[in-house]
Amino acid sequence: MELGGLRQAILSQLRTRNKKETQCFQDLIAEHNKIFETVNALRHENFQLSIQNEKLRTEGIGERPGSSAETRLYEEIQQLKQKLLVQAEELTELHRRKGENAQQIIDLNNKLQEQEKLITVKDVSLAECQSKIISLQAEINMLKQANKELKFLNETVRDEHRTLQLANTVLEEKLRNVQDENVQLVERLVKLKAQDADRMNEENDNFLKKRYAKMQKDLEEACRDMKGICPEDLQEGYGPISQSTLPTKVHTKFDAHEGEVNAVKWSPVDRLVATGGADRKVKLWDVTKGIQENKGVLIGSNAGIMAVDFDASGTSLLGASTDYAARVWTVNNQRLRHSLTGHSGKVLAAKFLGDATKVVTGSHDRTLKIWDIKSRACIETKFAGSSCNDLVTIDNAGTTIISGHFDKSIRFWDCRSESSANNIILNGKVTSLDLSKDAKCLLACVRDDTLKLIDLRMNQVINSFSGEGFKVSCDWSRATFSPDGQYIAVGSADGGVYIWGVSHGKVETILKEHNAAVVATSWHPYGSFLASVDRSRRVVIWAGDVV
Repeated sequence: MELGGLRQAILSQLRTRNKKETQCFQDLIAEHNKIFETVNALRHENFQLSIQNEKLRTEGIGERPGSSAETRLYEEIQQLKQKLLVQAEELTELHRRKGENAQQIIDLNNKLQEQEKLITVKDVSLAECQSKIISLQAEINMLKQANKELKFLNETVRDEHRTLQLANTVLEEKLRNVQDENVQLVERLVKLKAQDADRMNEENDNFLKKRYAKMQKDLEEACRDMKGICPEDLQEGYGPISQSTLPTKVHTKFDAHEGEVNAVKWSPVDRLVATGGADRKVKLWDVTKGIQENKGVLIGSNAGIMAVDFDASGTSLLGASTDYAARVWTVNNQRLRHSLTGHSGKVLAAKFLGDATKVVTGSHDRTLKIWDIKSRACIETKFAGSSCNDLVTIDNAGTTIISGHFDKSIRFWDCRSESSANNIILNGKVTSLDLSKDAKCLLACVRDDTLKLIDLRMNQVINSFSGEGFKVSCDWSRATFSPDGQYIAVGSADGGVYIWGVSHGKVETILKEHNAAVVATSWHPYGSFLASVDRSRRVVIWAGDVV
């Protein structure tokens, strides 16, 4: 607004306010002015009458009383006095009314001031309300805009949802067609693999006969060389169990994989050690000559290897992977023979069940599955209710399975029944299990940084092992018995390998060579070497003197 217009607006508002404030007093002011004019007129008339009275009084001094003129003058004087008295009374009344009017003006002025104060307060409140109304209107506009955007976004999402539903319907139809086609292809594949398996089994039987003959000859020579071995120390598939050596020095060390090494296992018949790593490979190493020699790389896994196991003859190797599958390779030619798929979670444990024709696997999907290698199919699923971190089988017939779980339980399974026979509850997650050679004791590595020794005959914990500085490195940390059952070994998060004596429960030694957390250990079947692997791709082979 321009300056002239602003002045006119202010002037108009002042005139309006002046009109409102003076209009109610105009009649009172007019009456008050009339009274003042009347009082002035009466005062002037009274003054003139006083002068005339004085004149008459002066003139009447010399005249005689009793004359008609005197009488008339006297009467006039009395009338004037009477009139003057009336005027005085009227003047008094006017003064009184003037006082009342003045008091009314004062009261009205006070009321006017109070009304002005009230108007000022109302004006301030009105300004605040107007400011608040402006703010609320701005907020309403913002909310309307946001609501409009949300409606637009909702429409967009609804359209996308319809599109996805249509696409999903099409994909479901394609999936059904592909599944039907897959069933047909699987049936054809099973027939072809059955034919190939029969041929391979025939070749394997011929190879195993030769291999067993050679093993028998080697075992007979070993038995002749060793003295003082009791008959009960002999065990099928492993030969004589000699006294284990307490590792004291590094035999050899090397980097085995391109990433973490998760698993290690010795062959039951050779100085051949297998390692499984996060690089999706299983590698075979010969450490006979004091140096590592790579004997083969087993490929085919689509994710990291979490566990490895040899069959009793050492001809087949089993690997568990985080790609929800387990695989079987032949050791001599490093060929992938079988892929066992069916789990819906990472496979953390796998073992040959009795002979090389059956396999049991434990998974993060809280199930155990038993596989028939010949038919390449899952023949039984056991629902554990908790993620399985490791498992062992008690006898060569493979009728009893022991599994360790995330829910701190060790479960015992009879392959002839669907549910577990009994459970043992520990104080932490079970990361690994190992069985003594006489199958009387079970070693459990627990996440509360202890190892538990369980007597399977009494089905209870008989000893607990712990040590200062020892800390279980991960949920799949593997502990192991020595072949003679006199020692137990396990890796620690501080990079050490801790070894306890089973009889007295004290730490025998702590092997320091790793620079990262040690994940798994494995004792050679003849007790001469101990292998350990860590999370920085290092493998260390330990050796020592017979104790």
